[in-house]
Amino acid sequence: MNTLKTTNLLRMAGRHIGSGGRRGLSTSTAAFRQGTSNTSKSLLTAAGLAVAATTIVELQRQETQITWNSFFGSTEKAVKAVEDKFGKYWPRNILILFGPPGAGKGTHGPAIQDMLGLPQLSTGDMLRAAVAAKTEVGKQADAIMKAGGLVSDDIVVAIIKERIKDEDCKFGFILDGFPRTLQQAKALDKMLAEEGTCVSKVIELQVPDSVLEERICGRWIHKESGRSFHVKYAPPKSMKLDKNGKAIPETMKDDETGDLLMQRKDDTAEALVARLKSYHKETVPILTHYKPHGVVRTVNANQGMEGVWKEINEALQRGGK
Repeated sequence: MNTLKTTNLLRMAGRHIGSGGRRGLSTSTAAFRQGTSNTSKSLLTAAGLAVAATTIVELQRQETQITWNSFFGSTEKAVKAVEDKFGKYWPRNILILFGPPGAGKGTHGPAIQDMLGLPQLSTGDMLRAAVAAKTEVGKQADAIMKAGGLVSDDIVVAIIKERIKDEDCKFGFILDGFPRTLQQAKALDKMLAEEGTCVSKVIELQVPDSVLEERICGRWIHKESGRSFHVKYAPPKSMKLDKNGKAIPETMKDDETGDLLMQRKDDTAEALVARLKSYHKETVPILTHYKPHGVVRTVNANQGMEGVWKEINEALQRGGK
């Protein structure tokens, strides 16, 4: 509190003390004339001091509140101004997460999302949302799916273009499940180039094919959220095993909601062979496409969780290996 305000407060206190003292003096004189003691005078003087002290405390409280509101109000505006500037003038941080089935994308993707504050976009989720919202591209996709056809790359890219206009994508986003082919990667690059941006980082989770069977066949998923569990590496708290050491399906429940978990129909050893063949044939060439841009980073995902996350964290950093 500055000197001027302190002086004003003391003057106000003085006036309260003075008026209290005068009232106390007048009252005590009358009491004296009536033959009473001087106790009344002391009590009234104390009352005047209490009123003055209360006034000072209240004025200090009001001043503090004004300062607090002014400081934090201006701070929030400053933060918002910086965010708007970055969202308008700086390139977006666009990340693609790659890896074969069972590499850990469902585990580490949400962790990357939380750390960077960027939304993780799944093509399946975006497609369903566009259909439900009955957007123009959503209607086109819905008609094709109802006719039993496959949604074209152009429509998928159009849905992504529509989705990334939302406020939560202004600083960037993480693509999960797209692109799956070189043709899709080139279509994505073309769409991003129209707004002057490009893919800024490609993270590849590497796991030997021989290790993936155990990971895939023991995987259980929460359909609503996409959370992934594993009977060996990340079992749900509710899991119980039968006499043969296998998980009892009725006990496989999501830790957060209690909903029953599910296994994908293609999470089998037989289906994995075909899925890996497709991954190596169609998806890996995308890495070759982006490597000349200096944005591809590989992570050894065949190690403990802490080790994998350490490498992911390093890969995400500017100049990371």
